[in-house]
Amino acid sequence: MAGRMLSQHAAGVHRIAYTCSTKQKMVTNAKRARGVEAYQNGLAAEDIVCQKLRGAGWNVLLQRARTRRGEIDIVAQNGTTISFIEVKLRKTLRDAAESLSATQSRRLFRAAECLLQSNPHWQYEELRFDLFILDANSKMEWLKDVIRQM
Repeated sequence: MAGRMLSQHAAGVHRIAYTCSTKQKMVTNAKRARGVEAYQNGLAAEDIVCQKLRGAGWNVLLQRARTRRGEIDIVAQNGTTISFIEVKLRKTLRDAAESLSATQSRRLFRAAECLLQSNPHWQYEELRFDLFILDANSKMEWLKDVIRQM
């Protein structure tokens, strides 16, 4: 059962502290191991995508770029085009393609804005969001310009 407590701190500031009487769920070792494996597989997929990009003439500007608004897996440039790239690895290509939610798309857009502000030296004429999807059989597809501002 959740409840609220009003507490008073120095200078008369009041804060509401939320309490919860439910117990935290324990994470099993098997679940933790699956999470570590998924994380490692994701990093490997990003490395594969970076190799593919470099082979296609792209310059990888950033990998795993974190901002206060979110993270972008890869930022790459080819000529005057900068692409913000999300990498999705799932059992099937269809599952990977469907795993990019509208909420995540908005977060990626906001993260890209932060990166552009913090890197004013980047020269570009076109910005786009690409999605690389990979499956368990090492198949890969490059979906270009998949996110538009809403």
